Amino acid sequence: MAALKIIFAGTPEFAVPALAALIEAGHHIAMVLTQPDRPAGRGMKLKASPVKTLALQHHIPVFQPETLKDPAVQAQIAEVHADVMIVAAYGLIIPTPVLEMPKLGCFNIHASLLPRWRGAAPIQRSLLAGDAETGVTIMEVVPALDAGAMISHASLPITERDTAQTLHDGLSTLGAALMVQAMQTLAQQGKLESTPQDESLVTYAAKLQKAEADIDWSESASALSRKIRAFNPFPVAQTKLNGEVCRLWMATEAQSQTPVKALAGEVVAIGDYIVVACGEGLINIEELQMPGGKRLSAKDFIRGHAISVGQRFGD
Repeated sequence: MAALKIIFAGTPEFAVPALAALIEAGHHIAMVLTQPDRPAGRGMKLKASPVKTLALQHHIPVFQPETLKDPAVQAQIAEVHADVMIVAAYGLIIPTPVLEMPKLGCFNIHASLLPRWRGAAPIQRSLLAGDAETGVTIMEVVPALDAGAMISHASLPITERDTAQTLHDGLSTLGAALMVQAMQTLAQQGKLESTPQDESLVTYAAKLQKAEADIDWSESASALSRKIRAFNPFPVAQTKLNGEVCRLWMATEAQSQTPVKALAGEVVAIGDYIVVACGEGLINIEELQMPGGKRLSAKDFIRGHAISVGQRFGD
């Protein structure tokens, strides 16, 4: 296989497996575009992105402009004379002049089965909606949001225990393998077959808002389980317990067949889980956290906190 000269544009952990896989496959990564270092942690010291960290380990030139709209920035990218640009959760708008620079095109790893869930939070929206599966799509990058023609896709089932984090990790690995496959075809054939998206099937995955994390116990157990898992690790679902904010990290729908007469938010059983009544059905809370405390399993939480049957969440 001929090695392609690639500009890789990515920033967070999601993009790391793709960059690693392309290096492993023997392609020449001529430049890595990633967002500028940002303040992080308690000391708010500048921290390199995960993609930058990997690039530096492999002695790949890293370029971190604040914007790609600056003509001087565009000139620097043009000097690479890349065959391809690959984008994975880069986070900056890529203007048309930059998209047109690579000889063989610009391709993106998108974490959904397009045209479903274009936009900022496809993994979480897929979980929230109760989709049976999610996936990744390799697509051409065009100026419109996630609207490019599709090259290939692979799916991943969503289980009743999946969180946004577990799906993120699975899709990240899947996307890396799919992109390497696409680049192998491109290197051999000089082009990639693509299929336009059906605009009538488009749905949008709006960015998550912190206000969405508040739990409304009148919702069904299945909806609340999905919400708690979709918001793990961010922004983390929350409710009130004993007048304080309690964060809920993991919960599954209880499979009890016996109807329970209880108010929404009421604790109906305590054991391996904290079982809580919802607007419809019961939920097993498995992992939770009080202010200043650690994330605890329900068992450990029960030992150290005042909680009993009949008490209500959301008070």
